[in-house]
Amino acid sequence: MMHEEETILLIEDNADLAQLVQFLLRRAGYRVLIAGNGQDGIEMAGETSPDLILLDVLMPDLDGWQVYERLQHVTDAPIIFLTALGDEHNLTYGLGLGADDYITKPFGYKELVTRVKAALARARRTRGEQAVFRAGKLTLNHDTREVRLEDRLVSLTPTEYKLLLALVQNAGRTVEHDVLLRRVWGSEHANRRDYLKLYIWYLRQKLEKDPRHPQYIVSERGKGYRLVVPEDEDKHGMEVLDS
Repeated sequence: MMHEEETILLIEDNADLAQLVQFLLRRAGYRVLIAGNGQDGIEMAGETSPDLILLDVLMPDLDGWQVYERLQHVTDAPIIFLTALGDEHNLTYGLGLGADDYITKPFGYKELVTRVKAALARARRTRGEQAVFRAGKLTLNHDTREVRLEDRLVSLTPTEYKLLLALVQNAGRTVEHDVLLRRVWGSEHANRRDYLKLYIWYLRQKLEKDPRHPQYIVSERGKGYRLVVPEDEDKHGMEVLDS
């Protein structure tokens, strides 16, 4: 079963092909972001934390091989090369770099979706299906999407959950406004701080004893928001458990 709202980043300089792939994968239920060149793709990968990256090889400026190497420093998402280079040498080279898969153009809808689903499933198994993030008395189970504060189950909407997840994964560190907006709502809403302010208020209503004087989700004026954790937790302010 596909996990809700998995995000795929497509790095492809052919605008027509990019739009087609986006349409096909949206039809399959995925959220799809498009970067038209390698540098934009690297930046978007760091900002949006995609679940999977589809990476074209033949691009101007930075080619797919160069982009792949730089992506290793900003994301651990599985990467599938998407290219017309179908000969054995390029196939071997791409997989040898550590890519998760290699899809040769032209391809059909069924092949694309099947490969994407398989790569995402392998990634979930690798990181552990029951990954749990804990910051102080707050616990978030990313597989079941269950959030608890002490022993109380907290009911969140999908958007509230995505926003809290972004904060929990960076617990103890300030996450900038535009980073949160891109990650939760997409790059087209990177300037809509009214969205962010509203949903931060929603989260505080559900998590804070006094939402007007928050102890968990605090504002860093002019910068962003930070999830506060006890000082005795690890250096990242977050403990990761595997059950």
